Amino acid sequence: MINQKLIEGLTEQFSQLMSGQGALPGQEAMKQQISAILQGTFNRMDLVTRDEFDAQALVLQRTREKLDALEQQIATLETAMEQQGKQDS
Repeated sequence: MINQKLIEGLTEQFSQLMSGQGALPGQEAMKQQISAILQGTFNRMDLVTRDEFDAQALVLQRTREKLDALEQQIATLETAMEQQGKQDS
């Protein structure tokens, strides 16, 4: 879920850009509408936090290392089997 402070910050920036001056009538309602639109948009985007992304990147890195090690073991076993087959012939 997107950080609520990010949404509030974007909402405030939009409000400042649109008004260009002090508080206007209806400005608070406009802020709430912008916030709701941003929240809905971010929810539909199915975003993840940086922490979640980093955790999954670490899992992927560990999995890749294990896969590389297993591929190396298979290659070693295949070589040993080939050599064993030559010796038996």
